[in-house]
Amino acid sequence: MRPDRTWGALRSPVTFSVLAGVLIGALFLVGTGADPVTAYRAILTGSLGADGIGSTLSTGTSVLGLALALAIPLRAGLINLGGDGQMVLGGITAAVIGLYTPLPAPLTVTLALLGGMAAGALYAALAALCENHFGVPLLVSSLLLSYPAVSLASYLARYPLKEPGSSLPQTRAMPAGVALPAFGDSTVTVGLVLVVLAAAAYWFTDRRTAIGYEIRMTGLNARFAAYAGVERRGLTLKLMSVSGALAGLVGAIGVLSFPYRFVDGSLTAPGYTWTGLTAALLATAAPIGTVVASFFFAVLQVGGLAMERTTQVPRELTQVLQAIVIVFLAARLRLPGIPGFLSRRRTSEETV
Repeated sequence: MRPDRTWGALRSPVTFSVLAGVLIGALFLVGTGADPVTAYRAILTGSLGADGIGSTLSTGTSVLGLALALAIPLRAGLINLGGDGQMVLGGITAAVIGLYTPLPAPLTVTLALLGGMAAGALYAALAALCENHFGVPLLVSSLLLSYPAVSLASYLARYPLKEPGSSLPQTRAMPAGVALPAFGDSTVTVGLVLVVLAAAAYWFTDRRTAIGYEIRMTGLNARFAAYAGVERRGLTLKLMSVSGALAGLVGAIGVLSFPYRFVDGSLTAPGYTWTGLTAALLATAAPIGTVVASFFFAVLQVGGLAMERTTQVPRELTQVLQAIVIVFLAARLRLPGIPGFLSRRRTSEETV
């Protein structure tokens, strides 16, 4: 990488936001009487060590899936806040298919994944139709539609589909074999491979296809894109459908992984949607940046538990770090430049 590009990356608002979050987090830790170095070391060893890497990758599967789901429309300037509803509908649909489909286990798993994606896509498309035909802003329609979807799934898990004899709001466990294959004894499943493939497809579409160019152009200047012939309504419908399909896929993966059933609240309680949105915003919806940011937040989320065990500092501090990163990112602050740094460097290189 050229020196000026490296220096530009180091001075970017993203770098500034992450460093500011780490620094302010250290001040919080000092204020509570904890050692910042010990706390940050506990986050890294707890999330990337031998005992924590499995949890980090499992958490990263959901975070990356939701981050991709929200980054794809965000690339065109569209904000989908209905990730929770689309994910939960995908999860409950996968649970119904997994429990009642009389097919061999591998076919049932495939059908459950596709069914979850279809449910999420259709529900997200409903939000797009509300904007296209009724003028309801996508931001509002996607968010408000999320609540009835979560409530419906909760009702199904608590009444018609509730496991007999259980006091928990959960469905029966999936039949034998109806589960995503795991890697060894870990909780990491093939679901991670699926979301990585989705990230690769997003990168290829974004960088190598005409529709990817249209999406980026619409995000940079929607009016110019419209003059150039990009049909806004159709693009909104397509992007929201893909976004909802990915969110539904995350829900289906959650049901077909441990504990192999739909548990009311288990998909939404960790806050994957908001963490994914944070990652997408941090990366400005760029494909590779979204992957890196998702892994960063998965490390924070899992490492927060290790920090709590080691230093008695509440793991909620990691959520504070995320909020600080976003606040500084919104301010678009950057590290101050060094006047004449690059010009002096070039001059010295030319002299040599």
